[in-house]
Amino acid sequence: MAQAQLKISVSPEQNLSRYLQSIRKFPMLTSEEEFDLSVRFHEHGEIDAAHQMVNSHLRLVAKIAMGYRGYGLPIGELISEGNVGMMQAVQRFDHTRGFRIATYAMWWIRAAIQEYILHSWSLVKIGTTASQKKLFFNLRKLKGQMQAIEEGDLSPEVVAKISHRLKVSEADVMSMNSRMASKDNSLNAPMREEGEGEWMDWLVDESDSQETVYAESEELNSRRALLHEAMACLKDREKRILTERRLKDSPTTLEELSKVYGISRERVRQIEVRAFEKVQKAVRNAAIGQRISTDKTRQLEVA
Repeated sequence: MAQAQLKISVSPEQNLSRYLQSIRKFPMLTSEEEFDLSVRFHEHGEIDAAHQMVNSHLRLVAKIAMGYRGYGLPIGELISEGNVGMMQAVQRFDHTRGFRIATYAMWWIRAAIQEYILHSWSLVKIGTTASQKKLFFNLRKLKGQMQAIEEGDLSPEVVAKISHRLKVSEADVMSMNSRMASKDNSLNAPMREEGEGEWMDWLVDESDSQETVYAESEELNSRRALLHEAMACLKDREKRILTERRLKDSPTTLEELSKVYGISRERVRQIEVRAFEKVQKAVRNAAIGQRISTDKTRQLEVA
């Protein structure tokens, strides 16, 4: 059936304590009630039945979300994301399998919350592979079990144990521990308490300077002018063949040009080579002339 537009009757982001009190009013469902509601929703399209299944499990969502409070994100937001997972679970629940919806839904709830944490934890992407997610959500717990929760850099022994337990590389363990230990900082934050200067002021601009850009532009314009003057020494056919063969992004083939001018491919190639040599010589002579003129100007300025 088509995806139903489910929604939650109460929002956890307005007042958390009031929200927790409100969701206790929704009755728990028996196995028979769950089955009946699921049939009504999936087979008859009754949206109210789906709402009842979602609302009766909001306490489960809140309980799971509470377990993720240590990641520094608002608990109301975690619950909201968990509720999205709960709604997805209701839409995909198969009542013919014979198990309770809570058993199925907890995986969707955890997945939704974990995905939100991964996207909200840092502006720098933490990682979305299964091993990276497992490392992110289990590192804190394992450090606590090994009494290394307050350590900055983990000792080689602890790193080796965590790597073995989670089946990830030691380099991944050290990298994740370092990234979780440091929060994102704004580039607009002041460098000193007095507020003078921002960290952004110390970023190196790796783009070319204005002087370099201008010099390169002048050089390019000069080369184009030399080429334009040199091309003037060519005959029309030489100029067209050279342009088609050397000055286009997609050069015209010798075969195509031989058909246009009614000559052999070898003759086209000879004309191309001769025209190119003429242009080379003209450009070289023009460049020498410019250099001599520049040197004379400098000598006059010095004198």
